[in-house]
Amino acid sequence: MTYQETLTYLFDALPMFQRVGASAYKSDLTNTLSLCAHLGNPERQFRSIHVAGTNGKGSSSHSIASVLQAAGYKTGLYTSPHLKSFTERIKINGQEITAEAVTNFVASQKTFLDELKPSFFEMTVGLAFWYFAQEKVDVAVIEVGMGGRLDSTNVLTPELCLITTIGYDHTQFLGDTLSLIAGEKAGIIKQGVPVVISQTQVETEEVFRQKALQMTAPVAFADQIWKVSQGKQVTSPTQGARYKIKQGENGFSLDFGLLGDYQRHNLPGILESIAQLRKMNWDIPQEAVVLGLAHVIEFTGLKGRWQVLQENPKMIADTGHNESGMEEVIRQLQSQSYEQLWMVIGMVQDKDIGKVLDLLPKEATYIFCQAAIPRALDAAALAAKAGEKGVQGKVIPRVAEAIDFARKNARPNDLIFIGGSTFVVAEIEDL
Repeated sequence: MTYQETLTYLFDALPMFQRVGASAYKSDLTNTLSLCAHLGNPERQFRSIHVAGTNGKGSSSHSIASVLQAAGYKTGLYTSPHLKSFTERIKINGQEITAEAVTNFVASQKTFLDELKPSFFEMTVGLAFWYFAQEKVDVAVIEVGMGGRLDSTNVLTPELCLITTIGYDHTQFLGDTLSLIAGEKAGIIKQGVPVVISQTQVETEEVFRQKALQMTAPVAFADQIWKVSQGKQVTSPTQGARYKIKQGENGFSLDFGLLGDYQRHNLPGILESIAQLRKMNWDIPQEAVVLGLAHVIEFTGLKGRWQVLQENPKMIADTGHNESGMEEVIRQLQSQSYEQLWMVIGMVQDKDIGKVLDLLPKEATYIFCQAAIPRALDAAALAAKAGEKGVQGKVIPRVAEAIDFARKNARPNDLIFIGGSTFVVAEIEDL
């Protein structure tokens, strides 16, 4: 099989949740356990850090991986979904898995895959674990796909678990209250394995404490240990933001290479995760923390987190897509300086988007579009739903054409925002 034939097999022969939605969701770990057993249980052949949460788990995973990489560890990183290329999901020291490795894996395992009929995600998790074992990584940072308890990645027994901020997303699978959603995320907590909670939330704190107690797992609420001030954008040493950090009586400044005010919610969990690893005698010098956090994008290739694509007019893309994520995005947009705000927005059809639409600023100029995936909400239908909320705009279905229209019509002092769905951001040509 060629690489393109391999991708076609993966995307078409195996159901992919990101593209088709609920029909690809598997509510148990049977297939993943069978696949891992067939592969020789590669998940047991490397140390790992397991990261769950609603918002911030991607940024946190990349940041921890960047620090470990800076500390000299051969570091695997598994995240989802990808933006541009399938190979973005699986990296070692920032280098994506090769097309040849993907092709060889599928070709050698195709008979078993055809019999097992795993989902796209189950197969991809198996591939990642196999690759990390083959390449003998020192450690792999593994991001949960959805939920935690029943997520395919939850066959790991990691060194450390991190759970980032909890919000409303995938409620049809995870529950319609924050405590129910937290219960699913808490499913990654393992017997005796330390767990870090990025943010203390009234609705979820007791859920995590009870699960940690049940599993005899030490638990640390990071925002009670690390106090992080609002970051100020800086251009040195890299494009990023400078935060003031306090831990008890100790205070210091830290440059973080990811823009987006919402990163202040992620930094406590990242810093406490590093602190926990140090307690377990991991060799992570402070210079590696400083270097890794300042250079997250360069070291790991992370994209789409408050990413400034151009100036005059300024154009910003962000993958925030659920209510809490979009709330942070809108808050930061409203703090920017511009003459007119342009919003190029697309969403998916299997989510309750009413609360997200309520957040949208009425005074912006809207262009409604749709990503080229089956799950995408029809752009005209999105415009109609937005209209019911008093938000009016133009319908240009193709993402590239919608962005082009905004570019051509925006003035130099305007601001163009692109988002609403990870898959809209993925179609930005010069991302």
